[in-house]
Amino acid sequence: MIRSFILAGGLSLGLLAAVPAAATGKMTCNAPQAQWKSMESLQASLVKQGWQVRKAKVDGGCYEVYGTDPKGNRVEAYFHPVSFKLLLSSRRGEVLYKAK
Repeated sequence: MIRSFILAGGLSLGLLAAVPAAATGKMTCNAPQAQWKSMESLQASLVKQGWQVRKAKVDGGCYEVYGTDPKGNRVEAYFHPVSFKLLLSSRRGEVLYKAK
Protein backbone atom coordinates (compact mmCIF):
# COMPACT_ATOMS: atom_id res chain seq x y z
CA MET A 1 0.00 0.00 0.00
CA ILE A 2 2.68 2.50 1.02
CA ARG A 3 4.87 1.37 -1.86
CA SER A 4 2.13 2.04 -4.44
CA PHE A 5 1.48 5.48 -2.86
CA ILE A 6 5.17 6.36 -3.16
CA LEU A 7 5.28 5.06 -6.75
CA ALA A 8 2.20 7.09 -7.71
CA GLY A 9 3.67 10.21 -6.12
CA GLY A 10 6.96 9.71 -7.92
CA LEU A 11 5.20 9.32 -11.26
CA SER A 12 3.17 12.47 -10.64
CA LEU A 13 6.31 14.46 -9.86
CA GLY A 14 7.97 13.10 -12.98
CA LEU A 15 5.07 14.24 -15.14
CA LEU A 16 5.10 17.69 -13.55
CA ALA A 17 8.81 18.04 -14.20
CA ALA A 18 8.23 17.29 -17.90
CA VAL A 19 5.75 20.18 -18.25
CA PRO A 20 7.42 23.53 -19.06
CA ALA A 21 6.88 26.53 -16.81
CA ALA A 22 3.44 27.99 -17.33
CA ALA A 23 3.22 31.12 -19.45
CA THR A 24 0.63 33.81 -18.94
CA GLY A 25 -0.79 33.32 -22.43
CA LYS A 26 -0.63 37.03 -23.26
CA MET A 27 1.94 36.46 -26.02
CA THR A 28 3.77 33.50 -27.54
CA CYS A 29 6.98 33.55 -29.55
CA ASN A 30 8.17 30.56 -31.53
CA ALA A 31 11.87 30.92 -32.26
CA PRO A 32 14.68 28.42 -31.74
CA GLN A 33 16.50 29.40 -28.57
CA ALA A 34 19.85 29.11 -30.38
CA GLN A 35 18.84 32.20 -32.40
CA TRP A 36 17.83 34.36 -29.42
CA LYS A 37 19.77 37.51 -28.67
CA SER A 38 20.64 38.06 -25.03
CA MET A 39 18.20 39.65 -22.62
CA GLU A 40 20.99 42.03 -21.59
CA SER A 41 21.18 43.26 -25.21
CA LEU A 42 17.44 43.93 -25.20
CA GLN A 43 17.67 45.84 -21.93
CA ALA A 44 20.58 47.95 -23.22
CA SER A 45 18.68 48.72 -26.43
CA LEU A 46 15.57 49.74 -24.50
CA VAL A 47 17.54 52.03 -22.19
CA LYS A 48 19.04 53.75 -25.26
CA GLN A 49 15.46 54.29 -26.50
CA GLY A 50 14.46 55.95 -23.22
CA TRP A 51 12.95 52.99 -21.35
CA GLN A 52 13.50 52.33 -17.66
CA VAL A 53 13.63 48.56 -17.17
CA ARG A 54 12.66 47.26 -13.71
CA LYS A 55 12.45 43.55 -14.49
CA ALA A 56 12.86 41.28 -17.50
CA LYS A 57 12.13 37.58 -17.87
CA VAL A 58 11.12 34.93 -20.40
CA ASP A 59 7.39 34.26 -20.76
CA GLY A 60 5.80 32.21 -23.53
CA GLY A 61 9.09 32.13 -25.42
CA CYS A 62 9.15 35.95 -25.52
CA TYR A 63 11.04 38.49 -23.46
CA GLU A 64 8.65 40.12 -21.00
CA VAL A 65 9.73 43.50 -19.65
CA TYR A 66 8.27 45.47 -16.76
CA GLY A 67 9.23 49.11 -16.75
CA THR A 68 8.51 52.60 -17.96
CA ASP A 69 8.32 53.31 -21.68
CA PRO A 70 9.70 56.51 -23.27
CA LYS A 71 6.24 58.15 -22.91
CA GLY A 72 6.35 57.66 -19.14
CA ASN A 73 3.82 54.81 -18.99
CA ARG A 74 4.50 52.01 -16.51
CA VAL A 75 4.02 48.98 -18.73
CA GLU A 76 4.34 45.27 -19.19
CA ALA A 77 5.78 44.68 -22.66
CA TYR A 78 6.61 41.62 -24.74
CA PHE A 79 9.47 41.53 -27.25
CA HIS A 80 10.48 38.90 -29.80
CA PRO A 81 13.75 37.29 -28.58
CA VAL A 82 15.40 37.32 -32.02
CA SER A 83 14.30 40.63 -33.56
CA PHE A 84 13.51 42.56 -30.34
CA LYS A 85 10.31 43.68 -32.11
CA LEU A 86 7.72 45.05 -29.68
CA LEU A 87 4.78 42.63 -29.76
CA LEU A 88 2.55 43.84 -26.94
CA SER A 89 2.54 46.71 -24.48
CA SER A 90 -0.10 47.02 -21.78
CA ARG A 91 -0.79 49.03 -18.66
CA ARG A 92 -3.14 47.81 -15.92
CA GLY A 93 -4.93 45.50 -18.35
CA GLU A 94 -5.28 48.17 -21.06
CA VAL A 95 -3.53 47.29 -24.33
CA LEU A 96 -1.44 50.25 -25.46
CA TYR A 97 0.08 48.50 -28.49
CA LYS A 98 -0.30 45.09 -30.12
CA ALA A 99 1.63 44.03 -33.23
CA LYS A 100 -0.35 42.57 -36.13
